[in-house]
Amino acid sequence: MTRGRTPVGQPAAGWTAALRDPLPDLSYPEVLTVGAPEPRWQGAVRGLAGAGLGVLTMLAVVPVANLVLTWVGWVGSGSPGDFTSFRAAAAAFANPAGMLAAHLALALLLPLSLALVVLVHRVRPRWLHSLQPGFRWAWAVQCLLAGIGVFGVFLALSTLGQDLRFAPQPDLAWFLPVILLTSPLQAAAEEYFFRGYLLQALNLVVPGRWVGLVGSALVFALFHGTQNLPLFLDRFGFGLVAGLLVLRTGGLEAGIAAHVVNNVFAFVWAGLTSSIAAVKATQVIGWQDAAGDLAGFAVFALLALLLGRRMNLATATPSGRG
Repeated sequence: MTRGRTPVGQPAAGWTAALRDPLPDLSYPEVLTVGAPEPRWQGAVRGLAGAGLGVLTMLAVVPVANLVLTWVGWVGSGSPGDFTSFRAAAAAFANPAGMLAAHLALALLLPLSLALVVLVHRVRPRWLHSLQPGFRWAWAVQCLLAGIGVFGVFLALSTLGQDLRFAPQPDLAWFLPVILLTSPLQAAAEEYFFRGYLLQALNLVVPGRWVGLVGSALVFALFHGTQNLPLFLDRFGFGLVAGLLVLRTGGLEAGIAAHVVNNVFAFVWAGLTSSIAAVKATQVIGWQDAAGDLAGFAVFALLALLLGRRMNLATATPSGRG
């Protein structure tokens, strides 16, 4: 008998009685698995329905939220010119209001992911963060510092041999707080949806870690729209690396840290040397740039795994014995 908490796999009393904890000894992708008497095909149907509902909701809600927030930014700016022109500039990240609207709209993927876990699968949402369960802040900070070090070195290496000139873009002072405050929200929300909920839901459809890993990385890469093959493989590769970190560390923190540092560095560097709009408009990169990015992701992953070993991170749900 376990004191002080509900045994894994059994419902709790009180207002959370309708929600459950996962079965014992499951890996992160398997958290949504339900045992007997539910047949496996019912779980597969639930996983497919949840994944489909999540993707459709993302495609419907995020653009609408972006539009509404852009309109609020236009009104808040004193309604300069016509809204159509302002919206076009905002969509291109030519003004801070556009970045703010886009990032806050994407941040809705985080509550969407938690809601799908609760409403579709009736599982306590704390298991979406990690197998601790909950968000492991100390581990996240270590990953964040490791990401700053690794991506900082690779950014410096990428400038070797270039005629580097700092030419901060106009309104950079307004862009910086938007980047620093909302890029982490946007990056974390994408990790919760793609490497979190979608990975777990796809595992219900086709059990096995690799299907959810590859499938969620593929959807993530396609989600970024028009892109050439090196850029697609760059994003697909990041999705695979972040997914592997989820499998090996039992949670989303390492992938979130990598995503946050990568995005913040990219936008700040662009604001200092060219323009943030140029980064937003990127649809084509070369094979050398893609290889450099993937090398950075791989080095970060290796460092994160080494650090994770020292922290004895949970990589399976509790056995329930006690």
